[in-house]
Amino acid sequence: MTDWKEHGIRIVRAGGLDPNTPQTPGMSRAAAITHARTGASKLWAGTIVVAPAVCSGAHHHGELETVLYIVRGYARFRWGEHMEYVAEAGPGDFIYVPPYVPHQEMNARPNEPVEAVVVRSGQDPIVVNIDSSPEPGNTDARKDPFHSRE
Repeated sequence: MTDWKEHGIRIVRAGGLDPNTPQTPGMSRAAAITHARTGASKLWAGTIVVAPAVCSGAHHHGELETVLYIVRGYARFRWGEHMEYVAEAGPGDFIYVPPYVPHQEMNARPNEPVEAVVVRSGQDPIVVNIDSSPEPGNTDARKDPFHSRE
């Protein structure tokens, strides 16, 4: 018989996320669901925050599939070999990032952060930061030609 008290539902409280996870310049990640914290073996979940007017560095997550759910703010995503594709997502939108896709999260809004929930298809904390930005060194999303200036 399974001991459901020890092997059942786990709750990770809002203030209990772990910021000790691989990071990308311009954004912060915090882990909620990991093997060490909950016993999960096939997925990882946490949060990301992109501060107002900030571009994250370009990166990918190796073999992992990633899903983001935008809770607050408006995120602009660039992806591709030279970050040549762009799309925007807002509150309530889901974003799917396939394995190995180079991408960048951006926030062109000057007053509010982008806050999102992120779920990945594995436990490995794969974050491969790459140098693939149309404007190397640009960390101000308001100066990005792909962004609205709202």
